[in-house]
Amino acid sequence: MRNLSDTVARLTAMRGAALEAIDTSNAGPLSELRHFGSNPGMLKAFTYVPKSLGQHAPLVVVLHGCTQSAAGYDVGAGWSEMADLHGFALLFPEQQRQNNPNLCFNWFAPEDSRRGSGEVLSIRQMIAAVVDTHDIDPSRIFVTGLSAGGAMTSVMLATYPDVFAGGAVIAGLPYGCATSIPQAFDRMRGHGMPREASLSTMVRDATDHTGPWPTLSVWHGTGDATVNPVNATSIVGQWRAFHGANVDPDRTEAVDGYPRRVWCDQEGQEVIEEYSITGMGHGTPLDTSGDDGCGRAGPYMLEAGISSTRHVCRFWGLLRDETVARVARVDPTVADRQVVPLQRVSKGDGGFSAADDPQQRKTSPADQTSPANQTSGVSRVIEDALRAAGLMR
Repeated sequence: MRNLSDTVARLTAMRGAALEAIDTSNAGPLSELRHFGSNPGMLKAFTYVPKSLGQHAPLVVVLHGCTQSAAGYDVGAGWSEMADLHGFALLFPEQQRQNNPNLCFNWFAPEDSRRGSGEVLSIRQMIAAVVDTHDIDPSRIFVTGLSAGGAMTSVMLATYPDVFAGGAVIAGLPYGCATSIPQAFDRMRGHGMPREASLSTMVRDATDHTGPWPTLSVWHGTGDATVNPVNATSIVGQWRAFHGANVDPDRTEAVDGYPRRVWCDQEGQEVIEEYSITGMGHGTPLDTSGDDGCGRAGPYMLEAGISSTRHVCRFWGLLRDETVARVARVDPTVADRQVVPLQRVSKGDGGFSAADDPQQRKTSPADQTSPANQTSGVSRVIEDALRAAGLMR
């Protein structure tokens, strides 16, 4: 296990990288939601409501990654483009630098990762305000996020399973998988993950909810050097039992050349899907080319020839009469694709994608993962050192 000085050095490097993040002052097409409750997590909120929004429309909650803003992630992933085309509302919670210098959602802080408290309660209050204002269908609320936003997506699904019809975790980690900061680094690197039964128990213990449970879409690059892809497998394992799904997937398909594994419930409905984006690094997979192009490549927004945004909308049933999945049934042992070359992006977007830059990998957003609140012994020493470095409240 890494020593304290190594852990603090890595987190300090993360803080330096975060200070070079993109400008967050321009909200673009988004509108700020200023009044939504007590806001104990001290977050900002932005919305996008297309002109085509009808009565009882769906709502998608979108959680950015570290060093990102709500507006920046929207441009990259293309969520407002999809909302315009298919008539659903968007809510973008946004982290503030006074809460976290890296602009990461504080899903690792106990007060921000349990029901009725901190940032998760702030997000829940935002959702309630948007539902009331725009006549949202409360049975069609979804949540998605990248990296630390993906980790917070896991937190939201576990702490408010009664609110969400589905979630999509992109390059994230399972809920409750770490109990200390050094342990969290090991989980990111695929070491010492709790067993599936323990992970499922964490979700069950988070609320008194008994079902129905949100469906789940999981996306991860097989070349992710920041969050090991074993985390995707653990996320699937954490939720599979709640849907009564088999251990093995019910089928494996190739979608846009990448393997998609599918688990169904006892009625044969798709309830969990997992996309493995072969060779891709840490980020959101995009397909920005052609008439159906969506989003814009940039740091942590990676051109891969497949749009996670579009396919997640398909999985949630949000597309208007559009056939998205160009599916070819294949043998699961060969449902694979050539390694995706690391993608360059225009200099205006930062020069290289995050996957190209070894320093970006080392100072990645998801390096902040969920520690339990420990107040004695070595944990207190760690927390004091992190506060001294300005990395923990």
